[in-house]
Amino acid sequence: MALDARIGEVTERIVKRSESGRRQYLDRVAAAAERKPNRTRLSCSNLAHGFAACGPADKAALRGDTVPNIGIVTAYNDMLSAHQPYERFPELIRDAARAAGGVAEVAGGVPAMCDGVTQGQAGMELSLFSRDTIAMAAAVGLSHDMFDAAVYLGICDKIVPGLLIAALTFGHLPAVFIPAGPMPTGLPNPERSKARQLYAEKKISWDDLLDVEAKSYHAPGTCTFYGTANSNQMLMEIMGLHIPGASFVNPNTPLRDALTRLATARALAITAQGNEYTPVGRVIDERAIVNGVVGLHATGGSTNHTLHLVAAAKAAGIYLTWDDFADLSEIVPLVARVYPNGTADVNDFHKAGGMQFLIRELLADGLLHEDVTTSWGTGLSGYTQTPALGDDGGIVWTDTPVASGDETVLRQPSEPFSPEGGLRLLDGNLGRAVIKVSAVAPENQVVEAPALIFHSQEELREAFRAGELERDFVAVVRFQGPRANGMPELHQLTPTLGVLQDRGFKVALLTDGRMSGASGKVPAAIHVTPEAADGGAIAKLRNGDIVRLDAPRGRLNIMADHEEFVNREPATADLAANEYGLGRELFRMFRANAQPAELGAGVL
Repeated sequence: MALDARIGEVTERIVKRSESGRRQYLDRVAAAAERKPNRTRLSCSNLAHGFAACGPADKAALRGDTVPNIGIVTAYNDMLSAHQPYERFPELIRDAARAAGGVAEVAGGVPAMCDGVTQGQAGMELSLFSRDTIAMAAAVGLSHDMFDAAVYLGICDKIVPGLLIAALTFGHLPAVFIPAGPMPTGLPNPERSKARQLYAEKKISWDDLLDVEAKSYHAPGTCTFYGTANSNQMLMEIMGLHIPGASFVNPNTPLRDALTRLATARALAITAQGNEYTPVGRVIDERAIVNGVVGLHATGGSTNHTLHLVAAAKAAGIYLTWDDFADLSEIVPLVARVYPNGTADVNDFHKAGGMQFLIRELLADGLLHEDVTTSWGTGLSGYTQTPALGDDGGIVWTDTPVASGDETVLRQPSEPFSPEGGLRLLDGNLGRAVIKVSAVAPENQVVEAPALIFHSQEELREAFRAGELERDFVAVVRFQGPRANGMPELHQLTPTLGVLQDRGFKVALLTDGRMSGASGKVPAAIHVTPEAADGGAIAKLRNGDIVRLDAPRGRLNIMADHEEFVNREPATADLAANEYGLGRELFRMFRANAQPAELGAGVL
């Protein structure tokens, strides 16, 4: 089907807005491609250092500039379950590179924070800024200029966006992102969520809750709910940076290894030494960015990408705005229900047809740009076939079934779960904010109630334990923005507010911080900008002010006299406690220079 005219209008708007920045970016990519890595330009000492630790065959290959060399950028650590399978990937990639006539070296490692470990802890205040740190760390590895292409090993929340920013900064290099896959299904996610609420009500013990959590997060691989990590994988595939069908194949399986070998061969095939030179700076253009936003809306993806996609697009000279997200949300239907938007997990989504069904159906409805450049070498229609393991251990391609394998999980756009996308923009006299509506019941999408002001998650939880929250209210948790304390996720509020909602109260959250990509059933206006630390309107709210959050209409307002409200003095907060401990002192320059949430909340 022809592209939906409204998708085309938004895309063209982005193209026009980005014209100058994109032209300058592509000029830099072209200049870098012209000089390209040429190892014979290095001094003998430079080059000898570059291959000193290689085996004899790789050393011989790297003495000249005709054999392509892949730089591996890895986010491996074995505490983070999603990244633990990467331990053996470098050797797998080296072997695959040699078999395809190339070489591969680990260019560098980048940090990989597990937000699941740091939720509610001081370390979470480093989480968002780790995205830019990861981009810089990857740049250090690639700056040796020994490489003709790069493969990126990363999955989780800030890691993939940081790697993408780095890849686009080295936009003249071809890039393939290689996932490791989700862990097998454990205890169902809704059961874990219920146990958290029971613990918040003191109805089960700490040991009981730990048993539940350990049965849910139980093996190597990505957590199985549809949060930021799995939204990352959807994005990399729908934007053309994965091998088709790679996103949600479980770790440590023959098919996963075969896909990794194929990704390596593909990276070598698209270097400047061959006939299919495909620099990543040409892959990620305005059409690819729009495809990514469409995918987020269609699947009810993570709110964090209203920050991360803005920052990544900027790295390619493209200026994406929250208004673009909002306009696309009105066009794109919600066609997937994966926890917290439903009861299924990503393994169920994959079994129902997964990314191949999703892409095929969105293309058929004119909701995606097909005419894109991809690392796979085709337009986006090349991502509609499903990989399987052949008898020789390689990949064979099969047609994706016409019908969804489970219509409670994945549907055609003509029969959606909702006619509009899963993310919305809120605007009003309290500023601009983002809300994830795909998991919020329609009857809870409008809340008008008195504000209760808190300056930390713990203050709210203490009020709950003291029995002070048995009423309708809008929880205002402020001084949680990027300049205040690094914009931590406030996911630990979800069980508490969920309990109150289940007791029949109208509750909502309003914050300049973030929520997990797994934001659930409680309406949450997040990423409020301007933030409180910048004197935003959220800093002028007082206990008892009537706040109206209206998700269907996209409005966020205090119901008060306009002149009286704007003339209020904004509240201040003592943020000294955020300055030290667990490395926060090293990130002072990030807090001081962070951009507003609407511009990506970063420093690059």
